[in-house]
Amino acid sequence: MRLSRFAALSSSLLLGAVLALTGAGAAQAAETAALDYVALGDSYSSGVGAGSYDSASGDCKRSTKAYPVLWKNANAPSSFAFTACSGARTGDVTANQLGPLSAATDLVSITIGGNDAGFADVMTTCVLQSESTCINRVNQAKAYVDSTLPGKLDSVYNAISSKAPAAHVVVLGYPRFYQLGGSCIAGLSETERSAINNAADYLNAATAKRAADHGFTFASVVPAFTGHEICSGSAWLHSVNWLNIGESYHPTAAGQSGGYLPSFNGVL
Repeated sequence: MRLSRFAALSSSLLLGAVLALTGAGAAQAAETAALDYVALGDSYSSGVGAGSYDSASGDCKRSTKAYPVLWKNANAPSSFAFTACSGARTGDVTANQLGPLSAATDLVSITIGGNDAGFADVMTTCVLQSESTCINRVNQAKAYVDSTLPGKLDSVYNAISSKAPAAHVVVLGYPRFYQLGGSCIAGLSETERSAINNAADYLNAATAKRAADHGFTFASVVPAFTGHEICSGSAWLHSVNWLNIGESYHPTAAGQSGGYLPSFNGVL
């Protein structure tokens, strides 16, 4: 079974330090190189905000600094397909991104659900309108996460399992956006920032449960981003950028390499 490659990789990592002088450390590279990896999802996987976009990807804005590409560059899998796309919702994944999946696929990564839950509209509402309107919009998004998102995630996860039944599927979450009590002296109120953070936690919890119910692995990025939120003084996330609104509230290149990549590696 192809999934056993991950067990073999783990064993080689443990033995590598002892056996390196004998050349057995090469086994780790051989196991990783045998993997077929497909990266799906939305802008957090395509790398919006990290710059260095592949012009061939058009509006999907796939970045050479996105965590899937960084993982591919470090591990040299036998095949790599990168279909994540900026703005993707669950239906976009099932309609447009699953082509590379097959019975031979060993590893799949995905971030999805934020756009379905209205992430962009929540942030726009909170930046431009009153605190009470912001809180109401956050609560609407949380209600959607309760009522509708689980079924949409099920559709995506079922489709992945159907096309790639032997794959190790890693579902990555979203960071909290704000460090409360941080360095920001303008912008949203602390009440709004707290509500947005809580909504991120709410979305992550719902996504983690659906992933677990499908036998997938959930990787939280919250620990890796702690201390690097907006208002931290060392942010790995873009704040609102009126000159490039699409990059607002997305990870920087440092957020991809220091936040998402280690979180992904940590569950393999």
